[in-house]
Amino acid sequence: MLNNLVTYRPPPPNRIAACEHDVEHHLSEGAVMLAFAFHLLRTVQGLKKVSIHPDGEHGNRFDFKGWLAANGLGLAQPSGRTPYGGRYEHSDGRQIVVHPASGLGDVVAEWEGGSIVAECKGGVLNTRHPGQQSRLRQGLCETVGLSLASPIVPGRKQFAVVPRTRATEALARRMSVRTAHAGVSIALVDGSGRVESML
Repeated sequence: MLNNLVTYRPPPPNRIAACEHDVEHHLSEGAVMLAFAFHLLRTVQGLKKVSIHPDGEHGNRFDFKGWLAANGLGLAQPSGRTPYGGRYEHSDGRQIVVHPASGLGDVVAEWEGGSIVAECKGGVLNTRHPGQQSRLRQGLCETVGLSLASPIVPGRKQFAVVPRTRATEALARRMSVRTAHAGVSIALVDGSGRVESML
């Protein structure tokens, strides 16, 4: 379980009735990246390093440096022009590299003989607003599309990773068999950082 992935915000007037207690629970794209990166470090045997590639907008919406520090990973080697870019390291040797860049995949893990590349999208977890639910579904379709458009690399697994909501779970169940045949797995992330692969 990971803490403080969710950002709580008051909804705009047209969405107040579509969420509980007048507060929207946002799982940003940056939070989804980090949750999936931690999931890989926990579940892939022998994996010690995962890279994430946020853009500037992701950095504005999520405090990468503060969140990683709160979860035991200090900034060991800064890099780039942003205040959060660099290599973060845990006392047990696990590393997350934050490298703001586009076109590399949102989350990348590589080891001898294999690799994983994930495309991620964020969204509002607790919304019933039709427009926001549509954006969640569009996010899933976009991540699948980006994965399908990337080159096929021997030994590489591809993932489309989005927030877990009723809307995304229903669509993922309909899509998962066909995307798996195309070499793309769908993974859903909840507000505590738990990741469920749909296949």
